Amino acid sequence: MKVDFPDVIYPDLQYIAGVDEVGRGPLVGDVVTAAVILDPNKPIIGLTDSKKLSEKKLALLFDAINENALAVSVGRASPSEIDQLNILHATMLAMQRAVEGLSVTPDFVFIDGNRCPALAMPSEAIVKGDLRVAEISAASIIAKVTRDREMVELDKLYPQYGFAKHKGYPTKAHFEAIETHGVTAEYRQSFKPVKAILALTSK
Repeated sequence: MKVDFPDVIYPDLQYIAGVDEVGRGPLVGDVVTAAVILDPNKPIIGLTDSKKLSEKKLALLFDAINENALAVSVGRASPSEIDQLNILHATMLAMQRAVEGLSVTPDFVFIDGNRCPALAMPSEAIVKGDLRVAEISAASIIAKVTRDREMVELDKLYPQYGFAKHKGYPTKAHFEAIETHGVTAEYRQSFKPVKAILALTSK
């Protein structure tokens, strides 16, 4: 896998984890993170930034990662935790949970982005890491598919909001839905559009 991601120098350590998040921008649902330790003896072809992959390809890679990686873990922070901590700190908490949930303890962790959560092992933040580090790419795929599927399930409970389509992001159609139907318990009440709707309905 390292041949496909040549611009990041890997520490000479046995277990390298990659961590990424999905869902910082949506108005509803958890922020979801994933941590992945790949098996160098079971390379996975096609890893890249999850945003560049079709839904079909994402599903195939999601299964391949779960079947072939040494360890996979999903972490999350709830809407109430996001409201309490703010989205940045809630994301860091979710990343900590993902790393702590790994069945294999990593020697080193690469984090997508420009900052690292507090971890028990050394770590490094890599901007655009999902294009540069195979483990981060794998983590981005696990996190995205996990959260997207949760939005599809939420859509079944509240079909009037269109969650299966916009995945909770602040699209025009989503704004129109919350203006018409209000917000549910799954919404992040500290986010400005949600706060504005709650203020109107409380009058």
